[in-house]
Amino acid sequence: MAINLQKGQRINLEKSNGSKLQNICVGINWGAIEKKGLFGLSKTKEAVDLDASCALYNEQKQVLEVVYFGNLSSKDNAVKHSGDDLTGDMGGDDGLDNEVITLDLSRLNPATSHVAFVLNSFRGHDFGTIPFASIRIYEGTPSRVNEIFATYDIASGAGFAGHVSMVMGVFYKKNGEWKFNAIGEPTKDKKLQDTVNTVTQHYL
Repeated sequence: MAINLQKGQRINLEKSNGSKLQNICVGINWGAIEKKGLFGLSKTKEAVDLDASCALYNEQKQVLEVVYFGNLSSKDNAVKHSGDDLTGDMGGDDGLDNEVITLDLSRLNPATSHVAFVLNSFRGHDFGTIPFASIRIYEGTPSRVNEIFATYDIASGAGFAGHVSMVMGVFYKKNGEWKFNAIGEPTKDKKLQDTVNTVTQHYL
């Protein structure tokens, strides 16, 4: 399997031994913004609230449901959200994902044909100002990374500055096989609902 896809690449979710990849995690890591005080003497931390979300679609490209901080599990329990992180790492990068969405392809309702992952900056913090903000999409569990197949450096990646939302990637079913499209594109949207609409119109 190809490791660390570039934007726009697509892969078949079949491992080198022929078995199908089933357990997928989308992890987001970020830090609070450091603010310098008067004359640069004292420093304070400004909390940053990034929100990872997942939209499930049928073959007609209709939204079946959205898993986000207000709905932590899909009805079929195939998609689960770790919960809302409202601050980011306050004491520097701890190396752990602040929010993780897990996807078990084997448990998905058969009517689901597209699973799209998006990211929104809830309070409108510019992606380019958020310390060490990054995404990794990998096989494994929230505590075990087996194989990373897409990463995005939001904090310093070209194109993310000036934006507060993005489409991370889409898993889609074609001829009964699951594939992954690494998108990694910022959008002009401000809110989650707008970003889901953008996915519906442009990325399925």
